[in-house]
Amino acid sequence: MANRIVLNETSYHGAGAIESIPAEIKARGFKKAFVVTDKDLIKFDVSTKVTRLLENEGIPYVIFSDFKANPTVENVQEGVEAFKAADCDCIISIGGGSSIDTGKAVGIIINNPEYYDVVSLEGVAPTKHPGVPTIAVPTTAGTAAEVTINYVITDVEKKRKFGCIDPHDIPMVAVVDPEMMQSMPAGLTAATGMDALTHAIEGYITAGAWELTDMFHLKAIEIIARGLRGAVAGTPEGRADMALGQYIAGRGFSNVGLGIVHSMAHPLGAVYDTPHGIANAIILPTVMEYNAPATGEKYKYIAAAMGVTGTENMTQEEYRKAAVDAVKKLAADVGIPENLKDIVKPEDVQFLAESAYVDACRPGNPRETSVEEIIELYKSLL
Repeated sequence: MANRIVLNETSYHGAGAIESIPAEIKARGFKKAFVVTDKDLIKFDVSTKVTRLLENEGIPYVIFSDFKANPTVENVQEGVEAFKAADCDCIISIGGGSSIDTGKAVGIIINNPEYYDVVSLEGVAPTKHPGVPTIAVPTTAGTAAEVTINYVITDVEKKRKFGCIDPHDIPMVAVVDPEMMQSMPAGLTAATGMDALTHAIEGYITAGAWELTDMFHLKAIEIIARGLRGAVAGTPEGRADMALGQYIAGRGFSNVGLGIVHSMAHPLGAVYDTPHGIANAIILPTVMEYNAPATGEKYKYIAAAMGVTGTENMTQEEYRKAAVDAVKKLAADVGIPENLKDIVKPEDVQFLAESAYVDACRPGNPRETSVEEIIELYKSLL
């Protein structure tokens, strides 16, 4: 079986990277940008760092910011109508996963209008045309949406999130500028950082993992483990590490998938509007313990990448425990809650587990599972 790798065309990294955006737009012949960004980023003068550059270079744009933190089907459809009305020819998505995912869905539907209902994009949709050319500018260090072929939309009516996997949605240009992430508060930095770690660990142990993606994931684990505490404290070095680490993780998991940490986290966002990174961070250690029997020697290398010494002399049981303990310690150090008792209502567990089982991430899990086993995992976290 052939292993496929899909990577974005161009990426810019480092402080001041956003200054490359006007030149990219002009070089590609675009005339007007549809800027997708959330209201808080506008309010706190983050998005304006980019729009000022456009204004200084005489590049017209319109802003679309009418979407939720967990973007909905209706948000996407409103974005499609706004794009049509504005007569734009490219998208600039500025923000975290919500902004970039919204931009991806809008861009796909503009060029594939038969998917206007949005819900038909769930899973691996056979779209025929690439989405609207997009420049993605992350302002959080976690989702790696700027380099993935994935996006997630919420179906409010059915109280569920659904994942979409489509090489046609990958942004044309990623601009990963740590200065765009400086305004992130400590709590958000911790949550998005643990989301990035979850991407790296799940991508490394997922059923589709192979040598090339292993390279991305192990390096991402190493960078995130050394950088997240500093990023939460606000150090420039920590911010830079997290900007790079989450990006590297995205290049890996986008190509091989994830597992049931994500499939269990998605319903929490849909039902309780739980921040995705928080949900992942709480669930990750428990699912790591559950998946350990199906991971061979991989936890030895996870533990080492997390900074654990002496793994070469540990037994399998010891290095598996060391890997899980290192993740728990990092989560605790950055203020992640230990369990879901303040989030999940016991009467919802059956629905959550059923939703998690049908989630697009579940088949990638290294260990075969069931609704009943996922129920027990949720219960163990209450």
